[in-house]
Amino acid sequence: MTSPISSTPAIPETSATAVISAQPQSPPLETRASKTHRTRVTRRSAAALAVLTIGAMAGTGFVLEPAMAAQNDRVAASASLASGSGRHAEQLDAYSGIAAAHAEKAAAGTLAGATAVITAAQNKTDATELATPVAMLSNYEYLAPARIYELVDLTNAAVPPVQAATAEADRVAAEQAAAATAAAEAAAAQQAADAKAAADAKAAQSAQSAPKASTAPAPSAPANPSGAQAIARDMMAAKYGWGSDQFGCLVSLWDKESGWNVNAYNASSGATGIPQALPGSKMATAGADWQTNAATQISWGLGYISGSYGTPCAAWAKSESVGWY
Repeated sequence: MTSPISSTPAIPETSATAVISAQPQSPPLETRASKTHRTRVTRRSAAALAVLTIGAMAGTGFVLEPAMAAQNDRVAASASLASGSGRHAEQLDAYSGIAAAHAEKAAAGTLAGATAVITAAQNKTDATELATPVAMLSNYEYLAPARIYELVDLTNAAVPPVQAATAEADRVAAEQAAAATAAAEAAAAQQAADAKAAADAKAAQSAQSAPKASTAPAPSAPANPSGAQAIARDMMAAKYGWGSDQFGCLVSLWDKESGWNVNAYNASSGATGIPQALPGSKMATAGADWQTNAATQISWGLGYISGSYGTPCAAWAKSESVGWY
């Protein structure tokens, strides 16, 4: 069969070329044969693709269509997110970095505060409930922002109980310290009171034992002493500078004690000699002949009065007060 196009009158080559260049060109008309050929090629390509798909499925056991569908879904979701928010991928990365920086800053601040609380709680209370999230949060550089904020919340929630327990421990310690201070002050006050009482008692005892000043006039000294009294008068004047007034007290004192008798002896007390030394052997410091020599006994007696009372009249006042000197 001859195509209808072949019956069209021939146009001279020069004329046809001029017409084509002068008028807009249109796409060439597709013949029935070429259309049929294209359809067959398309069908064969589709069949070949189907064969390849089936072969891949049979050879690997992996279904390609669901995987491609999932990949297409992810691509579509990313495109939708980008188009819906109006942000490009670079912007999303920048915002992600900012979020991570904020999370790390929150972690650092939380760690600083919590660490101070743990330090204050040492030796006061158990801070394990706080130390656990702090230990996990200390690696915040390797954590996602969501996990960082979760640990920040856990840490902040554990801080108040530890602070309260620490404050209570401080309060108890302060009370104990105050009680200890008060007890120490009370003990010191009691000790001071006891010391004062002892000093007062000693002073009272000393005052009681001290010779009382006699209101009576001092005894007068003999005008012409003889024997032992003469020795005593000369010795006390030369050695101690005592005058007749002190000599009168001495005469009265030893008159009362021994009657100026070298051999005087008190059987009930053991006092011996003119000054009534107790025991008599003390007078050996004045001389080896203390048992028989009046001068030796007087020398010892004057030394005892000077060292114990200061003057014979003070010794006499003591003797008058208590009966002995």
